[in-house]
Amino acid sequence: MAWDRNQMAARAAQELQDGWYVNLGIGIPTLVSNYIPKGIEVTLQSENGMLGMGPFPIEGEEDADLINAGKQTITELPQTSFFDSSQSFAMIRGGKIAMAILGAMEVAENGDLANWMIPGKLVKGMGGAMDLVAGVGRVVVVMDHTSKHGESKVLKECTLPLTGKAVVDRIITNLGVLDVVEGGLKIVELAEGVSDAEMRAATEATIVG
Repeated sequence: MAWDRNQMAARAAQELQDGWYVNLGIGIPTLVSNYIPKGIEVTLQSENGMLGMGPFPIEGEEDADLINAGKQTITELPQTSFFDSSQSFAMIRGGKIAMAILGAMEVAENGDLANWMIPGKLVKGMGGAMDLVAGVGRVVVVMDHTSKHGESKVLKECTLPLTGKAVVDRIITNLGVLDVVEGGLKIVELAEGVSDAEMRAATEATIVG
C-alpha cells in the first residue's frame, strides 16, 4: 500500500517548522495547508501576491477573487497581507522564504528538478518555480514516484527541461521519503506497507546505503 495525495501532503506538512515562511507549489503541495501540525505557526506565501494563506474554503463559501498561484480559491487569515508580484518575487529572490514545497515531473539523483514543461505541450509559462528553487532555503518535492505507465520519475538524470540544477533537498512520494545526499539518494522513510525492495525497484536513481 502506498500513500495517497492527502497522506503525501500530510507527510510534507511535517517538514514545516515554527516561524517559517513557506511557499506551496501547484498540485499536491497546495494540500499541505490543510495539515499544518498543531503548535506550528507558519506563514504561507503565494507568488501572485499573498502572505498568510489559509486553508481551502468550505464548499459554498468560495471567493472567486481570492486565489493562489494555481488559480484555486483559498481563504485569508486575520494577519493576511496582499501586495504586487514585484514585492512577492523580491521576497523569494531576497532569501526571505525558508522553504518551498513543489510538485515535479522528474527529479534526478543529484537534486536536479524538472517541473515546468513537457516539450510539445502548451504551457502558459514557467511561473515562479525557477525563482523559488534559486532563492529559498530548502526545496522539498512532493510527487508520484512513477508515471501512469509505471516508469520511474526519480531518475539518474532528468530528461525534461530543467527548472533548476542540484536544488532539491528532499523528495516525498507515494512510496516514501528520500534525501539527496552525496552519491545519490538515501531512503529516509517508507510509506506504510511499502518495502525497501519495492522502493528500490521503482527508483531509477542510485540509492545509497
